Amino acid sequence: MKKWKIAAAAACLCFLCTVAYAANAGSAGSSADPLITLSYLNGTFAKQVQTMVDESVAARKTEMEQALDKLIAGGGSQSGTTAGSGSVFAVVTLSQGQTLVGDVGCEVMLRIGAAVCGSADSVGLIDTTGGVNLPGGGALVTNHLYMVTISTRSVTAASDTVKLLVRGPYTIS
Repeated sequence: MKKWKIAAAAACLCFLCTVAYAANAGSAGSSADPLITLSYLNGTFAKQVQTMVDESVAARKTEMEQALDKLIAGGGSQSGTTAGSGSVFAVVTLSQGQTLVGDVGCEVMLRIGAAVCGSADSVGLIDTTGGVNLPGGGALVTNHLYMVTISTRSVTAASDTVKLLVRGPYTIS
């Protein structure tokens, strides 16, 4: 009788081990089991990654739009203030007699009106379009790109309204 009880206990133990193995094997690919199936990759995981990418792109887009708005808003300058950006042209409007003083590297293009170069000597602005030096008192040519190579060089409005495209740091007085 004792052998029969041991045999029955061994059979029950084998049955329980088989059931436990089958239950464990049935949950393969779940979040508790590190086995990854193709359906998990194509379904759940791909959707999670796409959601994270979309959120990241939306956040970056918002940051870039805010930065662009700041650049656009800060493009102009009021009297005596510093403005300008190293990478974006800004439209600057001057009234007659107002002067734009550019820092070294500042680029200026006359679009509307008349303006003259301000310089105490013969070295004024560099006309990069014509490849020549514009001396102090010389008139700027419309649609020519000028570069400031000495920080005290300026552009003074000679007509009622002057519109310039300016890239780089400058002040208006």
